[in-house]
Amino acid sequence: MGHNHSHHTKNKKALMIAFLIITVFMVLEYIGGTLTNSLALLSDAGHMLSDSISLGVGLLALILGRRAVSESKTFGYQRLEILSALFNGVLLIVISILIMWESFHRFSEPQVISGTGMLLISSMGALVNIIVAWIIHQSETSENINMRAAFLHVIGDLLGSVSAIIASLLIMYFGWTIADPITSLIVSLLILKSGIGITNDAIHMLMEGRPANLDVEKVRETLLKIPGVVSMHDFHVWSITSNFPSISCHLVISEHNHDSILKNALRELHDTFDLEHATIQVENVNADLDKYEHNRCNHFVAKDF
Repeated sequence: MGHNHSHHTKNKKALMIAFLIITVFMVLEYIGGTLTNSLALLSDAGHMLSDSISLGVGLLALILGRRAVSESKTFGYQRLEILSALFNGVLLIVISILIMWESFHRFSEPQVISGTGMLLISSMGALVNIIVAWIIHQSETSENINMRAAFLHVIGDLLGSVSAIIASLLIMYFGWTIADPITSLIVSLLILKSGIGITNDAIHMLMEGRPANLDVEKVRETLLKIPGVVSMHDFHVWSITSNFPSISCHLVISEHNHDSILKNALRELHDTFDLEHATIQVENVNADLDKYEHNRCNHFVAKDF
């Protein structure tokens, strides 16, 4: 519990710092993009706006997610993390489509762009994104879908800033103003890829799909190998939220030592798979033969899961 609280505090601090830095620079980049007439900078500022919103929503989800359970919400508000990630993913997709639309428009109508001002602002943007990406990376990005969404947002921003730097150099030295919409289009495709990935992950969790880092077949095999276990049915594995995998199943046993088998099953789940939230019902094979036959059919269905 203390370990999870430490992760939560670390993630909240990282999001707070990142939110403040990104929001301040987003305003500066928008002003710079307007003054230099650079789509690359304006699109990066738009992406930073989505970052600012997503970081704020993610921070809110972390704060509200720690609220206690209630009669109406027996798991509390922990799944706000997934809703936040879904929001972030959809926002990335929308931003990328808007950038692509403006990029195609500028191909047919080239704009006069200030390469020097564009280079200065995009270089500052790259530095800011590197700092923010490092701050978020120090938190639990690999295990928390919300933090990973925020990290991908910032990486997308960093790519946008790097592309803007390249475009500004091409404009300054070769007069290639078309480099501005080209780099914007490339960045929008990268943003789109990240957005689709995060959205798919969030939907998978909302649909209670199996945790990505858990071998479900191995969990099933481990439970069936426990001495006294004959079969299993109604087997389900899902995630309440990141770092909170859950399992429920019915074990059909051939012995009367229910408590011992149940204890072995819970110990295997905890020690081997780090599953702490498990609901297991134990049934005796001899208690009701007709019921067992029905359960055995359900077990075969569960194997297809």
